[in-house]
Amino acid sequence: MLFAFLLLTTQPADAASRHIVTETVETLEYDLSKLSTPTKPVTGISGQFGPFRVIAPDTVEMTGAVDSFTPAVFRKLLNQYPRIRLIEMLDCDGSVDEEANLKLARMIRHAGISTNVPAHGSVRSGAVDLFLAGVSRTADPDAEFIVHSWMDENGLEAEDYPANDPIHAEYLDYYTEMGVPILTAKAFYAFSTSVPFSAQLRMSRRDLTRFQFLH
Repeated sequence: MLFAFLLLTTQPADAASRHIVTETVETLEYDLSKLSTPTKPVTGISGQFGPFRVIAPDTVEMTGAVDSFTPAVFRKLLNQYPRIRLIEMLDCDGSVDEEANLKLARMIRHAGISTNVPAHGSVRSGAVDLFLAGVSRTADPDAEFIVHSWMDENGLEAEDYPANDPIHAEYLDYYTEMGVPILTAKAFYAFSTSVPFSAQLRMSRRDLTRFQFLH
C-alpha cells in the first residue's frame, strides 16, 4: 500500500475568524505505470517550473504539490511561455499552503487555461480544488479524484463548525467563482467534508458529473 500525506493551510480573509486548517490524505495504491515514460518534449520547448514541466508551446504537465512559492513560479512560467493553455495534472498531491493554492487557481482561470487529468492521473485534496480552475475541465475515465475533510489546529474538522461559520464560506465562494452553481457547490462541500480527516473518498465518474466538474 502506498501512502501520500498532505498538509494544507487556509487563512480566511476575516482576521476575527482566522483558522489554520490542515489536511492529510491517505491514498491507496494505484497504478501510474503508464506515466513512467515522460512525454517527449517538442524540440526547443522544455523547462521545469516547480511542479510544472513544459512539454509543448501550449501545454504543461503538473506533478507534486503547491507551496507558497508556486504562484510566483507559475507567473515566471507564463512570462516565458505566454501561449500555455492546458495543464495535464498527472499526480498532484494538493497543497501545503491553501492561500497559495487558491491564488494559483485564480491565475489559471484568469489566463484562460484548461485542466485535464489523463488516464491513471491522480488529483487529491487541494489539487481537486485546483482542477476546478480550468476554463475547460476534462478527465479520463481512469483518472482519480480523492477528497476528504480538513482539520484545524485544534483538531476540529469541518462538521465541528456551525454551518454559518466563515470558514465554510471561503470554500463555497471559491467554487461559485469557478462557475459551480451555489447549490451544487454546497452539495459538493457537504460530500467532501463528510469524510473524516483521517480517511479518503474517491469520486466516481457520476460524482464528477453531478457536481459539474467536467465541461
